[in-house]
Amino acid sequence: MEAGVVNRVKELRAARGWTQEELAAATGVSRQSINSIERNRYVPSLALALTFARVFECGTDEIFELEKNG
Repeated sequence: MEAGVVNRVKELRAARGWTQEELAAATGVSRQSINSIERNRYVPSLALALTFARVFECGTDEIFELEKNG
């Protein structure tokens, strides 16, 4: 079974006081995409993950990680 990806997008966005709309504008995606990512319903592409890292000024591994199995 393939491991899922979990993320801290909502936590990092809230820490900056941003709305989903503001984060969407900063990353070039729709608010609906931000919502889906925050709810772990959509795993972003590598390019989008790197964009999040640039926007949040941290490494991708501080935003996204593989779910621990077992």
